[in-house]
Amino acid sequence: MHRSLGHYHRVVIKIGSALLVDRRHGIRRAWLDKLCDDIAQLKGRGVEVLVVSSGAVALGRTVLHTHPGALKLEEAQAAAAVGQIGLAGAWTDSLLNHGILAGQILLTLQNTEERRQYLNARATIRQLLKAGAVPIINENDTIATSEIRYGDNDRLAARVATMIGADLLVLLSDIDGLYTAPPHLDPAARFLPEIEAITPDIEAMAGGAASELSRGGMHTKIEAGKIATASGCAMIIASGKIDNPLAAIEEGSRHSIFHASHMPVNARKTWIAGQLLPAGTIYIDDGAATALAHGKSLLPAGVTGVEGHFARGDTVAIFNAKGAEIARGLSGYDSDEALRIAGQKTGGIEAILGYPARAAMVHRDDLVMTSTGSKKKNEDSTHA
Repeated sequence: MHRSLGHYHRVVIKIGSALLVDRRHGIRRAWLDKLCDDIAQLKGRGVEVLVVSSGAVALGRTVLHTHPGALKLEEAQAAAAVGQIGLAGAWTDSLLNHGILAGQILLTLQNTEERRQYLNARATIRQLLKAGAVPIINENDTIATSEIRYGDNDRLAARVATMIGADLLVLLSDIDGLYTAPPHLDPAARFLPEIEAITPDIEAMAGGAASELSRGGMHTKIEAGKIATASGCAMIIASGKIDNPLAAIEEGSRHSIFHASHMPVNARKTWIAGQLLPAGTIYIDDGAATALAHGKSLLPAGVTGVEGHFARGDTVAIFNAKGAEIARGLSGYDSDEALRIAGQKTGGIEAILGYPARAAMVHRDDLVMTSTGSKKKNEDSTHA
């Protein structure tokens, strides 16, 4: 399948640790130089390119000669601090071979979940692109803790793609695309070259990570696809284990493409939909779920339960009666207020709260439908 990447305006490329770092020898310089040849070719055709590069912790482990196996948090952060310097230097050197400048950006989960920080990061990236540089983006592993981190660069890359309005996200990995089952476990697994939409069946096909240097597996790539495609950005999963992997895609090497949504949401709703850590959960009945599907606001009468502690304006996940997430939105009420008025008619809210209140629990302008069929991991909830 031949696919010209030059037809896209802005492309985000995610590089997995196992591709970029050799556990014994460090940066795979020859491979990186070949990839930068591809990037230079794309830029020469007018394509803006951003890179989300894993590898800081893996490289730092090599330099520091750390023990094999899982690292403690402080050990991983120290490895990242050492590795990030070498990683940035390697990208700088390889891109400079083509006269291209690199600009390093380190992000935490909070930088993309908090609206003001999100906008500031977007402005910085846009300025780098305007200057003709290639932003090299990574999670800031030196300060991120398990509670405030992405944990994988697949979803970080998807958030970057939606943040900057990219029209293509390329995930280069140690696998060449999506299969109906993990191919290393099931020899009969069938390869899927094109995915029109990410359905619950597609999500069920995801497997785990295949390499000790990889933190994400196919599951995180599917999660990335949901974030990216909802904003109108297509996504490709392709093997990076070959030289010039981007050129190989254009020449027809095997890869899976996830098509962008035909009804992408606007920039503000893209930010809402891509939130990885909703502050709370609202459970609704079938009637409310039908209303949301038809573009209506969520009214208190349709709410059957509320979970978590959140303030007005925080992002909440909305689950239907079957326990599947169907939407995300900005709450019109604090969680304690939401609990008190759940299931109540609009006309009775003032008497309960003691002041005139908004009609909608989540207004349709602050709500976006999500196409996930995954069950909530924690089934314990505080129902009204």
